[in-house]
Amino acid sequence: MKVLNIIHDSVVDGEGLRTVIFFAGCPHFCAGCHNPESWNIRNGKEMTVDEIVAECLSNPLTDITLSGGDPFFQAAEVKAVAKRLKAAGKNIWAYTGYTLDELLELGGDHLDLVKHCDVLIDGPFILSERDLSLDFRGSRNQRIIQVKDVPALA
Repeated sequence: MKVLNIIHDSVVDGEGLRTVIFFAGCPHFCAGCHNPESWNIRNGKEMTVDEIVAECLSNPLTDITLSGGDPFFQAAEVKAVAKRLKAAGKNIWAYTGYTLDELLELGGDHLDLVKHCDVLIDGPFILSERDLSLDFRGSRNQRIIQVKDVPALA
């Protein structure tokens, strides 16, 4: 799959110390996006599930954040990464420009990926709703969703 970067020790991409995987590819093209180079999947470097998991597990002190781009752009591949990291005991947050309702409607790999996450930050970044005072979100429309609390995912 295509990955822009993996960074360790982030404190702004979810609760606690996190390793963040920035996946390439995004269909949302949000005005004001902080990472527009991530929109084009060709900007990413090809990495295998094993390579990504090994890099993430090389830092045992961090949990995991799936970001991008949009990790759901490559849902079939990313769900394999999330499944392996979850099995290794990692807490997983995922950022997406899709809403939870859209992901539920898409089903399949998208739904499987959500099920391997602990927290979902959903919704596109909307520049007119930008709010720098929000924890872990860029705009007021985005939600922090505890996946275990979503009845449709039980």
